[in-house]
Amino acid sequence: MRVLGMISGTSHDGIDVAIVDFAADGDVLRARIVHHSSVPYPEDLRERLIAAMPPAPVGFDVVCELDTRIGQAFAAAATRAVEEAGPVDVVCTHGQTTFHWVEDNRALGTLQIGQPAWIAEATGATVVSDVRSADVAAGGHGAPLVPLLDVRMLAPVVDDGAVAAALNLGGIANMTVCRRGADPVAWDIGPANALIDAVVTDAPGAATFDRDGELAAAGVADPALLTALLDSPYFGQPAPKSTGKELFNLDYVRAALGRTGTEPSLPDLVATLTELSAVSVSEAVAAAGVEVLVASGGGVRNPVLMRRLGELLPGVRVVTSDDLGVPSDQKEAVAFALIGWASVHGLPGNVPSCTGAAGPRVLGRLSAAGALPAPISTWPETLVFSR
Repeated sequence: MRVLGMISGTSHDGIDVAIVDFAADGDVLRARIVHHSSVPYPEDLRERLIAAMPPAPVGFDVVCELDTRIGQAFAAAATRAVEEAGPVDVVCTHGQTTFHWVEDNRALGTLQIGQPAWIAEATGATVVSDVRSADVAAGGHGAPLVPLLDVRMLAPVVDDGAVAAALNLGGIANMTVCRRGADPVAWDIGPANALIDAVVTDAPGAATFDRDGELAAAGVADPALLTALLDSPYFGQPAPKSTGKELFNLDYVRAALGRTGTEPSLPDLVATLTELSAVSVSEAVAAAGVEVLVASGGGVRNPVLMRRLGELLPGVRVVTSDDLGVPSDQKEAVAFALIGWASVHGLPGNVPSCTGAAGPRVLGRLSAAGALPAPISTWPETLVFSR
């Protein structure tokens, strides 16, 4: 079965796409990644989306417009992938998170937009969408959902006796920690690229992110501002927990600047925000006793961030998910392909010890284009990626 996984993350710069060919062989699920790519949002759509993100007030007219236009963008990305790699049986779309409602460390709701009907119309495939809500309804955070892939990807490392973690450095940093004989745990750590992207986008010029860490490399972190940025109750909350741009946005940076009375240059500000990501992540990794850290996401392309993680975690072996057969730029798209495969086979796609849900749940809403495959009663024990 060929499944197309699609996601636009908290950096909301475009759509990550992966087509994975799955074949169940007894207790082994074999997976072959046959296509992966990233498709940028049209610039006017990205600007419209950024302008509508919290804390901006918007009406249902804007929500309707963005739901339609993002759905059409996902449909175009799916069509392009199918044209390049051939037809698919299932599409699992994460859509674009526009609000994640958390109060007192409890997720009350979550909203991902990008109308799936456009994808179904464009591809003719069965579409799985709205994948987070079932976990939230079961008392979970609806995030992270990538542990479904992480625990299987890390299994060989854990079997060798190491405490291993999968770290995603997207807009928000999240981590799944696995150790032999214990349930996996996962949580959103805090900002990875979200605040860096916010201040770069807000500055004069056409850039929307710190390409290759050039701004961070040219600046010097401000210790007082760093302390103010780390002064959020969120960092001290226990897992499971989740966050997003409802908290870590441009206003969060402006508030810290106001408290410290500092006016750093853009390079110094970006250097400080990069250090915030490195410090918050490294503290979480160290506290979990991680020995092998497998990184993925856009942050792995930031040499300043990756160098600081190495310096702050001298006893930890840091690699990327590419070393385990999963492309680091599209790991989340691969994870949502796996969730789509699970959903159409009636298998749970959440990991309750990671999200805090009351139990395993089959995720998503299905727009079936034809008969669904026969349900599978239990998950295959092993996931194997092949070329």
